[in-house]
Amino acid sequence: MDPALAADLARLPALLDAVHRAAGEALAALPERPVVPAVVPPAGTPPTPAPLPEHAPGAAAALAGFRERWEPRFSASAGPRYLGFVTGGATPAALAGDWLTAAHDQNSNSALDGAGQDLERETVTWLRDLFGLSAAHTGTFVSGATMSNTTGLAIAREWLGERLGVSPAEQGAAALGPVRVLSGAPHSSIGKALSMLGLGRASLVTVPTLPGREAVDPAALDRALADTPGPAVVVANAGTVNTVDFDDLPAIAALRPRHDFWLHTDAAFGAFAALSPPYAHLTAGLDASDSVCVDLHKWLNVPYDSAVQFTRRRDLQARVFQNSAAYLGPLGDGPGHPDLVHLTPENSHRLRALAAWFTLSAYGRRGHREIVERNIACAHALGAALEADPAFTLLAPVRLNVVCFTLAGDPDPARLTALREAAAPEVFVTPTVYGGTAGLRAAFSNWRTTQADVRRAAEALRTAARETA
Repeated sequence: MDPALAADLARLPALLDAVHRAAGEALAALPERPVVPAVVPPAGTPPTPAPLPEHAPGAAAALAGFRERWEPRFSASAGPRYLGFVTGGATPAALAGDWLTAAHDQNSNSALDGAGQDLERETVTWLRDLFGLSAAHTGTFVSGATMSNTTGLAIAREWLGERLGVSPAEQGAAALGPVRVLSGAPHSSIGKALSMLGLGRASLVTVPTLPGREAVDPAALDRALADTPGPAVVVANAGTVNTVDFDDLPAIAALRPRHDFWLHTDAAFGAFAALSPPYAHLTAGLDASDSVCVDLHKWLNVPYDSAVQFTRRRDLQARVFQNSAAYLGPLGDGPGHPDLVHLTPENSHRLRALAAWFTLSAYGRRGHREIVERNIACAHALGAALEADPAFTLLAPVRLNVVCFTLAGDPDPARLTALREAAAPEVFVTPTVYGGTAGLRAAFSNWRTTQADVRRAAEALRTAARETA
């Protein structure tokens, strides 16, 4: 054994204690450290990589090097005022679960290897209940919303083939002929998924939305489906990126007696509205979906990368993703229960479910409901503060947990960039365009965020607006 590796094995408990202290110090500093530190070297100028060491001194030296060179340049993305990308942090229980995920290093894809699959299935059952889905839906963990959307649309592709008497999984996407995927305000990952699946970005048809909304117009969708020859795919939204708008899922499902379509719902973070009685009506009809995307490293506050994908057609899912190899064993551990290796694009599948299992076990429905409702209240508070300031204009009402706003007067993209960068030590928001107007968005999903953080964020944005006027 390499001497450095042997020495680390001998002192592994002490090494893990050192990592524990380093992690504790980093987390304790989150409330006051710059949310986005100054970029050195300047953006667009990547640092020169250090050479790979030939004879290295072990993990303690690597930890010291990391803390000196890299940790100071990391953003405080686990903290309470990182309001970009709808990024949750990691609850204490989720962090514990993630540490143990690495320690146990399970291959959770195969029934040949331990109980990883069983733990994942239990966790998926809890999540299904959390989001109000019926037992008709089965689920699997994937890396994020993009992979969840891709998996759902891959199953939809096979459903199209079933309707047309072909199998894209066996014959290729070309066997389908022209395909139409209809959506009102699709997330960018939908086009990416269609590209990867061989259906092509051009198959995505944008349907008109309701006036002043990002929600699809059901009457316009009805007409678009009537103009679509053969079966189609509809991608609905349960929470859009800019304004957290929700399509009327019951109204979309009501079109089924007249039209033949697969309904995929992108509920990446909007599904969590189901936890809160005042907002649960937004997710009404979610169970009617044929496939559903939910991103867990957003509002469940588990570490990157983690999402779940639900579908009513596990048989088609296994047809698409089955991986035949003798060393993997049979297709599954019983009728209707294929091994996880046959259900996603990933053959390598870490036990992501453990972090979710831990946080759900530790805080349950009530604890996660509190996080959701506190984040919503924080978003409304920031929206009210910005609306009351003549320097800002809200681009849309605050519907759930995202504030979409811009500078009053001339919201020039350069001014918005300057404002965003000036505020970055205190609060991180991301650029966007809504209704043709350049703007910014603040997304609340972190379990640490409180009204005190909202006040600090609002003041930082006001100060940055004055400084960059």
